Amino acid sequence: MAIEQMTMPQLGESVTEGTISKWLVSVGDKVNKYDPIAEVMTDKVNAEVPSSFTGVMTELTASEGDTLAVGEIICKVETEEGGPSAKAPAETAESAKNVKNVPSAEQTGGKGENKKRYSPAVLRIAQENDIDLEQVSGTGAGGRITRKDLLKLLESGHVPTSTSAPAKEKAAPPAQESSVQAAKPEPVSQPAATQPAEVPVMPGDIEIPVTGVRKAIAANMLRSKHEAPHAWTMVEVDVTNLVNYRDSLKNEFKQKEGFNLTYFAFFVKAVSQALKEFPQMNAMWAGDKIVQKKDINISIAVATEDALFVPVIKQADEKTIKGIGREITELAGKVRGGKLTAEEMKGGTFTVNNTGSFGSVQSMGIINYPQAAILQVESIVKRPVVMDHGMIAVRDMVNLCLSLDHRVLDGLVCGRFLARVKEILENISKENTSVY
Repeated sequence: MAIEQMTMPQLGESVTEGTISKWLVSVGDKVNKYDPIAEVMTDKVNAEVPSSFTGVMTELTASEGDTLAVGEIICKVETEEGGPSAKAPAETAESAKNVKNVPSAEQTGGKGENKKRYSPAVLRIAQENDIDLEQVSGTGAGGRITRKDLLKLLESGHVPTSTSAPAKEKAAPPAQESSVQAAKPEPVSQPAATQPAEVPVMPGDIEIPVTGVRKAIAANMLRSKHEAPHAWTMVEVDVTNLVNYRDSLKNEFKQKEGFNLTYFAFFVKAVSQALKEFPQMNAMWAGDKIVQKKDINISIAVATEDALFVPVIKQADEKTIKGIGREITELAGKVRGGKLTAEEMKGGTFTVNNTGSFGSVQSMGIINYPQAAILQVESIVKRPVVMDHGMIAVRDMVNLCLSLDHRVLDGLVCGRFLARVKEILENISKENTSVY
């Protein structure tokens, strides 16, 4: 027999940790390789984690609700020796011996190697709140400090802070992790913002527990606002011709294709076309460089009752309006049916958000980190507009609101990009545009 360890997998780009929302197995259960053993939540996706081995569950090292860094142990499985997943007996014995001989954080006074290897999430929270990690007792494997440990400290208000320059140096990451830190801007200490508000609960008030999904969304939005200097700009677009063209097609299209031809598909197509002409917009900040992405993959926001998911339309510039419309329908259906996969959340390079579906006419979105911009498509409304020769006419108008990361983008390129999107949309017509 051999004991194998399973670790927290990386379920998406830039994902550094995951939360065990539900165990699907118990200690003593027989599992086969690829059987789902747990449901894990991240800021990007909810996913089932499959078993890497065939065997019997011997230990669940993480509890439901625990947040662990990618690579941390979540459970242990006893496998048959000589099986495809089992290690050689000598190697297994040596590994077990090494594990037993590793001193705990308590035995080493918090100076052990596990104590000093911090996840990016732990380092970020510690830096933002000036927490001296040398004074923190970890509850993770081998005494490792977890994100959950720091959040509990912040909630309690008893935060051990650095008292001198040498103490701060102790909390710095080891040399092998310096490349990760180099890609991050200088931290801004904001202890007041992270302290939970003192909210009195009166009779009749309803207390709603914060779910793991909501916590993950909050953490990602906070990171985006802290790290990316947001700027905003907006243009209004006359989409009267687009509305008339789509309305003339929608009934026949639905009968022929089996799904609705929405306005949003036209907007996504126009944005993807403009991104091809302005590749600077299709970029990401990477610390000492800006990465301009080759593929144009459009992230779209889809909401459920208690969460927001951002599936991706890959190579949107190569798809027709019909193809984009079909993907929007399919991805939205998967989100609401709980069938969206981690792969369908990866690779987004620019986000288009259909805020107009809620009747919004102007909004400023938070950038979908680490992308450089997000475009909010607002509600199409009829308004009186001054036309050529001073005539006034009722037209279908829409506002396009762009949030941008000012480290990557400037007003000039963003203005030209929006002007091009406006031009494409205002020239959509039966004569100029095909949905196929």
